[in-house]
Amino acid sequence: MPRPRSFDERHVLEQARERFWAGGFAGTRMDDIAAATGLGKGSLYGAFGDKTKLFHRVFDDWCARIVEVAGGPLAGGPDAEAWTRLSAYVHLMAENTASDTERRGCLLAKGAAELAQHDPAVAARSSETMTALLGLLRTEISAAQRHGDIDAAADPDHLAALLLTVVRGIEAVGKAGLGPETLRGVADTAMAVLPGPGRNRPEGAGTGEH
Repeated sequence: MPRPRSFDERHVLEQARERFWAGGFAGTRMDDIAAATGLGKGSLYGAFGDKTKLFHRVFDDWCARIVEVAGGPLAGGPDAEAWTRLSAYVHLMAENTASDTERRGCLLAKGAAELAQHDPAVAARSSETMTALLGLLRTEISAAQRHGDIDAAADPDHLAALLLTVVRGIEAVGKAGLGPETLRGVADTAMAVLPGPGRNRPEGAGTGEH
């Protein structure tokens, strides 16, 4: 009968995430993770497999969390509040980036940039996450179109891709050093350029007042 694990798996994964997040996949050794968690390498290998498998577990958890966070403001609801939900998400991403004073960026972006070309699992998980985010954005954009806050003739798929590109770009330029006010301005502008009926946003569309 196998012996029960004598460690907190969630704590170990959190520590492994911190190491991968700080050093990247190539810059992180199992020795580093063992030292951070207090576990022997044998215990790590026995519980999670090799470094690649451990990274996949951490990366999967991170990607799931990204979609979960987006699902907060983009939770659906009355069409009349869809514009406000979209604005809340875009501005949340700007604020999260502004608060990242260590400029660590997003593990999804870092992991995909380092590994997606050579690791099919990372490439697939990255694509799956982006597709999920696009779906959440598209649903809210369609709701805003039904309410008249966004031009009904505009393609919701294209607008969803635009907003996703903006929020991911905010993370990238924030990591590169652009300041909080610039990041907030990008978020404001992204919402302002969405096409309203007749190419003009409705009164109060940028503030959630309807």
